[in-house]
Amino acid sequence: MAFKGFFKAIKKEVTGEIGRQIDKAVNKRSGGGGGSTGEDQIMAVNMSSVEGILGLLGGGGGGSSASGLQSLINTIQNLSGGQLPTNVGNLLPGILKVAEIIGHGMGDDSPRTDQNPDGSFIDGFVKTIVGGRKIHGGKGSKKAKPINVDDNYGQSRAGIYGGTQDYKEIKSKCLSNGELFEDPEFAAEDASVYFSKNEARGFQWMRPHEITSDPQFFVSGASRFDVKQGELGDCWLLAAVANLTLNEKLFHDVVPEDNSFESDYCGVFHFRFWQYGQWVDVVIDDRLPTKYGKLVFMHSEDSNEFWSALLEKAYAKLHGSYEALKGGTTCEALEDFTGGVTEMYEVKNGPDNLFNIMMKAYERSSFMGCSIEPDPYKTEAETSEGLIRGHAYSITSIKYVDIETPRVRGKIPLLRIRNPWGNEAEWKGAWSDGSKEWEFISEDVKEDLGLTFDADGEFWMSYKDFRKYWDRLEICNLSAHGLDDEEDEGKRWVNNNFEGAWIRGATAGGCRNFLETFAANPQYIITLDSPDEDDENQKCTLLVALMQKNRRAQRKFGIDCLTIGFAIYAIPDPDSQPKPLPVRFFKYNASVARSPTFINLREVCSRFSLNPGTYVIVPSTFEPNEEGEFIIRVFTESSVQMQENDGDVGMGEVDDRVKETVDEEDEQKARVSEFFKTVAGDDNEIDWSELKEVLDIAMKRGMTRLNIPISHVAFTFYYFTTFSAWCLSLLFMLPSLSWDVLCVQVL
Repeated sequence: MAFKGFFKAIKKEVTGEIGRQIDKAVNKRSGGGGGSTGEDQIMAVNMSSVEGILGLLGGGGGGSSASGLQSLINTIQNLSGGQLPTNVGNLLPGILKVAEIIGHGMGDDSPRTDQNPDGSFIDGFVKTIVGGRKIHGGKGSKKAKPINVDDNYGQSRAGIYGGTQDYKEIKSKCLSNGELFEDPEFAAEDASVYFSKNEARGFQWMRPHEITSDPQFFVSGASRFDVKQGELGDCWLLAAVANLTLNEKLFHDVVPEDNSFESDYCGVFHFRFWQYGQWVDVVIDDRLPTKYGKLVFMHSEDSNEFWSALLEKAYAKLHGSYEALKGGTTCEALEDFTGGVTEMYEVKNGPDNLFNIMMKAYERSSFMGCSIEPDPYKTEAETSEGLIRGHAYSITSIKYVDIETPRVRGKIPLLRIRNPWGNEAEWKGAWSDGSKEWEFISEDVKEDLGLTFDADGEFWMSYKDFRKYWDRLEICNLSAHGLDDEEDEGKRWVNNNFEGAWIRGATAGGCRNFLETFAANPQYIITLDSPDEDDENQKCTLLVALMQKNRRAQRKFGIDCLTIGFAIYAIPDPDSQPKPLPVRFFKYNASVARSPTFINLREVCSRFSLNPGTYVIVPSTFEPNEEGEFIIRVFTESSVQMQENDGDVGMGEVDDRVKETVDEEDEQKARVSEFFKTVAGDDNEIDWSELKEVLDIAMKRGMTRLNIPISHVAFTFYYFTTFSAWCLSLLFMLPSLSWDVLCVQVL
């Protein structure tokens, strides 16, 4: 393969770097001694395995065979927790990137065996590492199909996902062959559930028709009560799914209506998720993990309804495994369902107008969730008021309700909140199910509220109690895509999206603490022209959201989210400033706004109210030289101008003082050509001795131009030119050469 030498060099450098990291770790643990410990041996085994894979990539040495790669796979599977030691794990993404690059071009050079005729050892390796998600494209490495969710399905557009699984193509093939689809990219095995060895356990994978005699995708439509939590700690996802059912348009964007157990059933389903600026289609089969014939994870209240379980499976596939869904924030899932942007508030310390923010968000069909800080000594501890700590709830309605008591009449702000457990674990205070406060609400209002007192996990409470008992509020603001074209006209957010990356030594400048490198970070200029219509202070509202890419799926490498944030600076005279803004600008100008903190979450988002003007937004990691990709999104209430603040690249006008020069090489050729004509005469042909004269003069002028003394080379070139002329004459068996023939042969 053409690039094998290049990858051998990469192998040498990466192996050396991993060795230095391991040596450093060993010396640090052992105090520089020469003793060998169990940990050292694990590192040595992994070092050998890494050399094996690099040898395979480089095309030789260090186990350049299937067995070398299988050794690496076995080593990783046998490690505690299924992970490489940190020092090796931190470098593993770089190794996988090499695998990805090579994977695109391995072609027929890939190793093959009878068991693996397509030569996909790299695929097998990557699949083991990332739990079913393959990195590069090529045969059998299909994951998610990028789509335009507003188009009819099947109209795809180019994206970052490379090879794809096409739902219609797979379904058509299965129907033609009379077979049920089995997804090779998310196999029905324990590795698709847990990537940690200590979590591995036997599951029985069953299709819905094996669980019940009458499987249905929907039973009487989809509702928030179809979402019940199983054994997996993904209540944050369930809270988001429950919210999703409240918006029919968005729900069917995520859960396409062509999924069915009745029409042309062949075991294949698909779901759509927003991923970093584009919608992708995730194809799955309907084999679900069960125990004793019952679903283990998310399920519906109705035992024969399966849309929620299949949705969870598709989301697990997107992130590599079910275990990857353990722990998260509701806003993360809401953004993946809507493409919206989420802001967080500390409820007890929130702004005075928090209820107005929530009401405005509700009117814009925004999704909301809330939670209480967890008990450090007990998982999901229950408070005396019936609320669960460390548990994600969804806010499903906000209303001003008319109330009339013997002493007062007016309106009271109420919130409807749902526990995704969907059981009797509900709020026990004022306005809870069956509380005396409901006696002061008319029957008509109760009917409008859809009030029920079922043990379904849903309850009402006053805004006053909400501020008292809850700790965190998450609001997912929808883009124009998530709003109805007519009904929500005037309530839309206007959003601008930009993708970027922090690159070591180039654009990874760190936060403002590192002033000398801070200006190297990507910069984005935004001009706010129009104040909000309902803002008494004539200011402009904007939401700035900075999201880092692809971090959840890398958990099994030991890679966590970077600590990220951003700062906003006002630019008084933007036309006079250089692009990008230099260090001296940030040295003498303070930020006018910034993210509340630098934090290691997938996304950092804040709401600001700024005067009209021009600003620069600078996203960064906390420390310099931390690498990662990101997307920055800005939501405003009116149209704005936003662009990357970088210098223009293009052709400028030539200064009049610049004179066109004759290329020295062309001039030299012209002189040699003229001399050739002089020597050749009218017939324009020369023999071998005349050719030597031409070459002599050409060499002499060339050496003179390079300031090389002719005496140093004359003897050598004399014999060289004589021999050359003799060879040419002998080679072409010609008594003479023309100028055109000479040029062609020499070239």
